[in-house]
Formats: sequence, C-alpha cells, structure tokens
Amino acid sequence: MAERTIRVDYLARVEGEGALKVRIENDRVEDVELRIFEPPRFFEAFLRGRSYLEAPDITARICGICPVAYQMSSAHAMERALGMTVGGSLRELRRLLYCGEWIESHALHIYLLHAPDFLGYPDAIRLAKDHPEAVARGLALKKAGNALMQVLGGREIHPINPRVGGFYRVPTRGELEALRPILSNALDLAEETVRFVAALDFPDIEEEYEFVALQHPREYPMNEGSVASSRGLHLPVTEFEDVFEEVQVPHSNALQSIRRGAGSYLVGPLARYALNHDRLSPRALSAAHGAGLPPVVRNPYRSIVVRAVEVVYAVEEALRILDAYTPPPAPFVEPPASFHATEGAAITEAPRGMLYHRYRLNADGLIDEAKIVAPTSQNQKRIEDDLRHLVERSLDLDEATLTDACERAIRNHDPCISCATHFLSLDLERR
Repeated sequence: MAERTIRVDYLARVEGEGALKVRIENDRVEDVELRIFEPPRFFEAFLRGRSYLEAPDITARICGICPVAYQMSSAHAMERALGMTVGGSLRELRRLLYCGEWIESHALHIYLLHAPDFLGYPDAIRLAKDHPEAVARGLALKKAGNALMQVLGGREIHPINPRVGGFYRVPTRGELEALRPILSNALDLAEETVRFVAALDFPDIEEEYEFVALQHPREYPMNEGSVASSRGLHLPVTEFEDVFEEVQVPHSNALQSIRRGAGSYLVGPLARYALNHDRLSPRALSAAHGAGLPPVVRNPYRSIVVRAVEVVYAVEEALRILDAYTPPPAPFVEPPASFHATEGAAITEAPRGMLYHRYRLNADGLIDEAKIVAPTSQNQKRIEDDLRHLVERSLDLDEATLTDACERAIRNHDPCISCATHFLSLDLERR
C-alpha cells in the first residue's frame, strides 16, 4: 500500500488561514476536511453585557474587508428588537454605504485575488507586470468604493459613522454630488470589468447547488428581504435558526452551517443572482446578457463574472441614490426611552453572502446573548463538497497540479476565513 502526502503551508489570496486534508484510498476519495485552525475570536461572548448601541462598532471589527455588513446586520437586528423603523433617506444612505462595500470588496477579489488564477499568474504583482491596465482598473474601482465608505462611514476601514437608527452625521447634498464624477467613471470601469472577466477561459463544470439568499419584492437585496432558496424555501428572517443550524466538526475551529436535514447550501453572488436576476438594474442586466450569463449560473468558476455584474449594479444603484438624495431631517431615528427584555434578528447581504445576527437584550438595554453566522461559515460545507467533486474528477493529476486546482476551487467562493472562525495547508493522503 503506497501513501502520498502533499503539504502546502499557506493558501495565497484568501483572507485567513487554514488547511485542507484530502484522503484517497484505492483511487476513491474517502474524506475531505476544510480545517480552519485560526483561533476563535469570541465576539459573541464579549458582546454580552455591552450596550445595544455598541454592537455595530464592535462587530465591525470582525472583518476589515466587509465591516459595513456587520454594522448593518447588527443595527437592523437591534432596531427590530426595539421596534424602530428606519426609512426614507436614511434607508437609502444605508444602501449607498453598502454599495461602497460591494464595489471595493468585489473589485479586490476579482482583480487581485481571483483573476491571477485564470491568467496563469501566482499573484497580482506579477499579473500587473504584464497586464497593468487590468490591475489599474481594479484599483480604480476599489478607490471608488472606498470614496463612498469615506463619505458615509467616516473612514474607509471599520467605519465609525453608522449607528443604530441611522448615522451620527449625514452627508450634505454637495458632499454626495462630489462623488458623481468618480462613480460615473466607475460605471464605465465596471462594465469593462464584465467584458474582461467574461473572456476568461472557464472549466466546463456545474454543481447542483441549493442557492440561499435574501429576496426583496422590488430590489436586488442588500439590507432587507426574506430568506429564499432555489429549492422553494421562503421564510422570514426570524425563522432562520428553525431551518439552518451550526454544527461543530472535529477538524475545524469554525462552526459549519447546514440546512437541517438537507446538508450544505451556497450563499453569495451566485445565489443572489440566481434568486434575484430579474431585479438587476438596466445596465447590470445588459452586462449580464452581454457576458452570456443565463439566469442561473451553476459553474463556480464563472462566479467572477457574476461578481463583476454585481459591481455594475452597485455603481448604478449608487448613482440612482445620489441623484435622488434629499438630506433627512435628522441623522438618526431616536431609540425608545425605556426598555424591556426583547430579542431581534436580521440578515443583510455581505459581499460573500448572507450575514445573520440575533441579539437578546435585557431591560437595561444590555446584550444578554449574541449569535452571528458569517457567510463563509455557511459556505464551508459546500466548499468541501466542491472539493470532493473536483478531486473525484482529477485523480489522475499529479500532486502539484491537484493542489493548485484545489486552491482555485476554494477561491471561487472568496472565503473569509477570519470571519468564519472564528487556508492553505494541503495534506493529501493517497493509499
């Protein structure tokens, strides 16, 4: 009996650290383990005893790439617990802030993390030597997203301006109007990005995903909606934990979220697009059609094209909100003067997929319990399934080629390992 082992100490171009172990016996894949060894960071624990007002600022520190998602999910959950309604211009400003995060996060992934896989480069530095115009386009898009974050959030990383009820300060009409030239240019860059990634060479692979995402009757979802799936699921956010559960697996420091009795599911751009394709803006829908995308995309490698379409959408949506903006009479909705024990839950769509927050508050407005389910926690089991299918199709590859293929399959889903713990060393066993 021969045994072969491959070790890669670090998976490049993902957020966080972990390992993948694949065990093969007699040309059969016996086990696939996505082993997250980043230590848990205990955000849910040290939120206990803190004021409800602190949750958006504390949870934003979970991720430097998508802090707005954590702020928005926590703020929405608190507002539902307290019976608060945030509408009008404040609601639109929150959506505008989320547009900024989608633009900068997707641009980062498309150009610096994912495109090198398709163009044969080990990293974006070497990609930039031969394709400087492409990397410059990605950086310009990211800068446009960062500009929105700066104006609305107070700074580009870990924004300090959002709060429960709205914002500490809202921008003037002039401050937003100054962003128009940047966003107009970004819209052209975003459409060029779709054309750029649509021309890449994709493996001819499809997976039978259960897509899960928010669905809104009028909007492509960001801040609000009900939970829907491609297999007929429709439920309010408050029933999320009735249908989905987190399980501990011995090989990972991160919990894995599964659908009760049904196994893995997929969140993120592919899921949002499949369930909300008809809610895209005109130019985003035109870009999708021009790229040859069907209404449902099951090829995980083509997720880079769907992300690019979402960038077009986010820029177009940002311009729509900017043009219609009228400053609200107050920067935030006042919270209630008195409290009683209560609970609230919310889901918003982070760039990588649904982000669930639930909080239980006591009569002093302090947090007694917090539960946070990150997108990568929800995708971990599905990533393992993708890897199993990949290895089963690729048993004749040598270890170096198979290792590279596994890394590429993982990057299709833009995992944020730090969010989940809370990859890649590859240990491949052949017997």
